[in-house]
This record gives sequence, structure tokens and C-alpha cells, in this order.
Amino acid sequence: MPSIPAKRRATYDDVLAAPENMIAEVLNGELMLHPRPAVPHAAAASALSDELGPPFKRGRGGPGGWLILYEPELHLGPEPDILVPDLAGWVRERLPTAPRAAFIALAPDWVCEVLSPSTEDIDRADKLPIYGREKVRHVWLVDPGVRTLEVLRLDGASYRIVATWRKDAVVRAEPFDAIELHLSVLWADVDPEPAGG
Repeated sequence: MPSIPAKRRATYDDVLAAPENMIAEVLNGELMLHPRPAVPHAAAASALSDELGPPFKRGRGGPGGWLILYEPELHLGPEPDILVPDLAGWVRERLPTAPRAAFIALAPDWVCEVLSPSTEDIDRADKLPIYGREKVRHVWLVDPGVRTLEVLRLDGASYRIVATWRKDAVVRAEPFDAIELHLSVLWADVDPEPAGG
């Protein structure tokens, strides 16, 4: 009986060879290609970065102490999973400055994934377990389609939902609960919801 050849594990070379218009990730040895985010996705990620940057990166109006990056490439684990979260943050005691490399091999303290219909299942089913394995303490899932923020905290080997807010809520969400975040800012640059939405 002929044997079925083992599927080749994707590598960083596969990421480098990916088309320039795609985001390439390696999750559990499989190459995942995604188109660049749609405008609502990009607008929500940009707005969140704008809100968190001054108080947490710069210490203006907040405690500072964080390095927050937009779409960093992370290489996590011994046969690295290669992930590109929408935003990631490290407390400066662990990562004082951004390295001069193409990627970061130190797991962040916080990640934010902005959910899209084409990637939500990957963010939840594939990326969350990797973040948990690497001890990423907090994960935010932002959904511009239904206008929600879901905050998860690492609890042992998996995540538990700390809170979920929607629409125009004003929140204090860990680990950035030193400031109030107005969720309406995340959707401000996107067309209003359709009637009845």
C-alpha cells in the first residue's frame, strides 16, 4: 500500500515568497494568506492605536510604560509560528525598544486582532491557542462589523472573557484600564450602520 507523503511544514521562506499584496502567516505549520484589511478593519485598528499611543507609549495623559506596534511580525515558538496581529504591545521592562529586525521573537503582553468575516475563525481557532501557549496575557478582539470589543485574559492555558462591550460604550479595558476608551472612536471613520443594524 503506497504511503501518503507528509505535508511539508511552511517556513519563513514561504512568508518571504508570498505575494506583496497579501499578509502571510504560518500557523501550526500551515501557510495562511490573507488580503490586506478592508477599510473598516484598518480604520478601527488605526483609531485604537491613536487612542492607546499617547497615554501608554508616550505617557501623555496616562502611565506610559508600553511599546505598541501596528502589524508587527511575530515569530513565536521553537518551530516558529509566524503571526501578524493588528496591534501588539509589550511592557517596556520586557522590550524597551523595537529591535532592528524584520520580526520580534518575544511574545507580547497584549495583542489586538480586528476581526473580519474572512479571518475571524483563524483569529479565534488558530491564533488564540498560539497566543495562549506563548503566555500573551491579554487579547482584544475588535469587530467593526457588529461594533464590539471583547477583552480576554489568559487563565491557565486558555483565555476567559473578561468583558464584552458594544457600540458607543465608554470602557476601562485591561490592561489599559488607566484610561477611559470611547468605543465610538473606533467606528467614527466608517460609514454608519445600515438602518435596523
